[in-house]
Amino acid sequence: MSDILAKNDCIFVAGARGLVGSSIVRTLHAKGFKNILVPTHTELDLMDAETVKLFFKRHQPRYVFLAAAKVGGIYANNTYPADFIFNNLSIQNNVIHESWRQDVKRLIFLGSSCVYPRDCPQPIKEEYLMTGDLERTNRPYAIAKIAGIELCWAYNRQYGTQFLSAMPTNTYGSLDNFHLENSHVMPALIRKMHEAKIENRSEVEIWGTGKPRREFLYVDDLAEACLFLMSLPEDQYVNLLKKQMGPWVNIGCGEDLTIAELAELVAEVVGYSGKFCWNVNQPDGTLRKLLDVSLLASLGWKPQVNLKDGIQKAYAAYLAALG
Repeated sequence: MSDILAKNDCIFVAGARGLVGSSIVRTLHAKGFKNILVPTHTELDLMDAETVKLFFKRHQPRYVFLAAAKVGGIYANNTYPADFIFNNLSIQNNVIHESWRQDVKRLIFLGSSCVYPRDCPQPIKEEYLMTGDLERTNRPYAIAKIAGIELCWAYNRQYGTQFLSAMPTNTYGSLDNFHLENSHVMPALIRKMHEAKIENRSEVEIWGTGKPRREFLYVDDLAEACLFLMSLPEDQYVNLLKKQMGPWVNIGCGEDLTIAELAELVAEVVGYSGKFCWNVNQPDGTLRKLLDVSLLASLGWKPQVNLKDGIQKAYAAYLAALG
């Protein structure tokens, strides 16, 4: 850890109760950071510009992790498209703008791999952003995240801020959303397999064909990567901000598998031995989203949790939440 991020610096984790934000908070505490701002939604509504302004003026955080967002799977994105674009734009605009106004030293904005074109070459390099059409099932969310990336870049160019965007692949882990319709594929599969096992069902319905390929990153690895980026020495960090294609970095593991293969692995971990019924009337989404993570690897970071171990951790967290 460099001296850039000192143990007594004031750090604001926006979205500290969510999947990614809570992991960032745990990681910071584990490394000895004490001065961490983790307001609840009741204490700080990030969609309220005046409330966010007063919060930043009062606490004057030195570093900001912007992990707050409205997120969900294909069903949620299709059902609530207006919420996905409006809520995320509001949160991003307020936090990024006040970070500039209060002279935040560094900000890391959490984007998503869905910002990249649906049919771009694989693995996906950072420079492929804005080179093609987006996947329609999550376009409002993706456009909001692209706007956040552009906002960070624009403030850097106009005001000299040091705002960096991180593009994580599909993330999963403890405190995930296990709702059967609104969640992402990993927690949905874990819950479906568990309930089918408990109820002795002979088959489980899974949306789509099972053919799309996806990459998965355990949430604690993502938190470590964010802290790694935030702590980079000044020269390395500034070099990232000045990249010609823009100040954003992919975060992933560099490996993917089909949804069908994922289902088999989740079933193995959960202990479910029934069959899968593929509902091909439901959309598959993008056929492949494998991130090129060579830039982050060149800086010296790589994930530590393999997929099976991560699923075991996520399943244990789900069982614990059930009581």
